[in-house]
Amino acid sequence: MTVAFVFSGGASLGSIQVGMLRALEEEGIAPDAVFGASVGAMNAAFVAGGGTSEELASIWRGLNGREMFPIRLALGLRAFLGQSNHFVPNSGVRRVLNRHLPFRRLEDAPIPLSVQTTDALTGDEVVLSSGPTVKAILASIALPGVFPPVTIDDRTLIDGGIANNTPINTAIAAGATEVWVLSTGYSCGVAEMPTSGLGFMLHAVALLVQQRLVAETSKANYPVPVHLIPPPCPIMVGPTDFSATDHLIDDAYRGTRQWLSDGMPFALPLIGHRH
Repeated sequence: MTVAFVFSGGASLGSIQVGMLRALEEEGIAPDAVFGASVGAMNAAFVAGGGTSEELASIWRGLNGREMFPIRLALGLRAFLGQSNHFVPNSGVRRVLNRHLPFRRLEDAPIPLSVQTTDALTGDEVVLSSGPTVKAILASIALPGVFPPVTIDDRTLIDGGIANNTPINTAIAAGATEVWVLSTGYSCGVAEMPTSGLGFMLHAVALLVQQRLVAETSKANYPVPVHLIPPPCPIMVGPTDFSATDHLIDDAYRGTRQWLSDGMPFALPLIGHRH
């Protein structure tokens, strides 16, 4: 059996996946291959490097919005005037990746890793499994207008979530015989609307990709078992807020433990529903 973990995007809500990982570790469920889009690519890379959920939790506790989304007024003005294609530099994310990733090329990952990106010209899904790790992940998180696009092999690449935020079929096509999906939320809406422009943009994108996941999973008759781990609901913070990392990790851990003990019931991700 080839077990695949699929990590979706979600900016700061990627900490939810840490709690899910902790619960899976306690059950002895480990991946033979990992797939990730956007911030899920970052988490997938840490797992591919052999990191544990506790090590990943330590990394997440050290993250903050100022480092991950460093606002530069001059850059923002240039973008507003049409002199730049992004508002936020990716230097903070690059530092985090260089600081913590134990392998420099995707093909050197101890656990096979595939990173989702999107061709900025065609919108086609581009899956990277070789080449520089940091560059691939920076491409996968490059939300248009927010972070700069990344050029790899003469292709301009942007956020993997645009083409496929939850690459279930990619994992199956690669040979997975069992898939565990670690999503990041927006299954039933956020508790409060984001107040910043950046937060609202990320919120809107998250809703769009969640709609795609709902459409895909409602119609798909997957040839292998696909386990959709339910994220916490409602989400109490926005996708640029890193202040609730511990809370999100703990909520996701408890929810996943309960879901596992209930026999892993299948439930479509919901939108606009709160309980």
